[in-house]
Formats: sequence, C-alpha cells, structure tokens
Amino acid sequence: QHFGLLPHRRVVDNVAFGLEIRGTGKAERTRKALEVVELVGLAGYENAYPDQLSGGMQQRVGLARALAGDPDVLFFDEPFSALDPLIRRDMQSEVIRLHHEVGKTMVFITHDLSEALRLGDRILIMRDGRVVQCGTGDELVGAPADDYVRDFVKDVPRGDVLTLRWIMRPAQPGDDLDGPELGPDVVVREAIRVVLAAEKPVKVVEDGKLLGVVGDEEILSVVAGRQGSA
Repeated sequence: QHFGLLPHRRVVDNVAFGLEIRGTGKAERTRKALEVVELVGLAGYENAYPDQLSGGMQQRVGLARALAGDPDVLFFDEPFSALDPLIRRDMQSEVIRLHHEVGKTMVFITHDLSEALRLGDRILIMRDGRVVQCGTGDELVGAPADDYVRDFVKDVPRGDVLTLRWIMRPAQPGDDLDGPELGPDVVVREAIRVVLAAEKPVKVVEDGKLLGVVGDEEILSVVAGRQGSA
C-alpha cells in the first residue's frame, strides 16, 4: 500500500536498488533496471524522481524494482488499495500483462472479490486464518464449499464468472443437435448472444465430444439469478 520509493533517487536508481544491495555491478544493474523500466511502461521516465510521478506510475516503479531481481514468486499485499478506481483497474491490467509476459508466479492478497476474480487463476478464501476453499473463480461461484463462501460470492454477477460447463444439461433424445457449437469454458456472458440467436440448442463440445447442450432456459436462469449451486 506504500510504494516505498527513495525520494532522492531517480526511477532507474530506485529500480536498481535491490541489485545494488545484492552487489551487482553498476553497469549491469543499470542495464537491467532500464530493461525492466521499459517492461512496465515507464520508458522516458528513467531520470524522473518519485515526486514527479503519479500514484500509478510510482506503483509501476515498485513493480519494476521487484522484477529487476528476477524473483521466482512475487507477493502483493493489497498494493492497489491506495489508488483511485481508474488507476487501480489500469494497474490490475498491468499485473495481468506482466504475468503473461514474464511468467512469474504471483500471490495477490486482497479483500476485493471482484479484483480476485479478475486477477486470479486460483483463489484461496480464508476465514479466521484457516483455508475455507481454494479453486478457480467459477468453482467458487458455482460450487461454494459452505455458507460462508456462498455468502461471500452472492453479489457476484454469475454470468460474468460461470462457464457453460456449469449450466449445460445432458442432451435429450428429442433435442435437435444441428445447432452451433461452443466450448465448455466459454463464459456465460460471452455466450448469451449466440444461444439466444440460435433456433436450436447450442452444443457444448470439447475435443470433439458432446458434453451437453445449452438453451434459452439455461442462459436466462443465470441472467435472472436463479441458477443454483452445482
């Protein structure tokens, strides 16, 4: 929540600070710092001082400083809570981009469930210091482990999280299976237009295998908030 930048040091020197403490030579740590500064989108601000940067830019400097040391795991402890909503969303997008670009494991602590759902490949919910449930976002929303998790996720727009895997039904003998195909991991919100426009049930297919079908009723039950737990 605090950027922890050294006010008397330029951006490049702040980013290189950890390498300096490690004993890396000046030329090498400067080269690495400049490389990471560009990676986090701060090219052109290498010689700026922290008080010349916005909150979001200062947060990027903090990210660059962490990445410069080439860690195996990055820990984020509610890093964006001090940022306004627009900058916060921008930084969330930056974390997602960096995760895919540098391939680092990132452990992100937050009390904001929407932030967790946006950032997390897997989400761990804790209560009183104990693990309650760990899973993907759609697993938490679609199959909450207990009433605590169910209450925790009750305000989440289900159509934005659940995939067709959670709402499909088995194909029945009378179903016309000439309709369009979608994969089981397509989010309900993204499938609404296709399903409602189709005159026949949409087939949910994975690796050439029919897993089930989705029709108007299944889609509308989620949109209307009537979908029960799996």
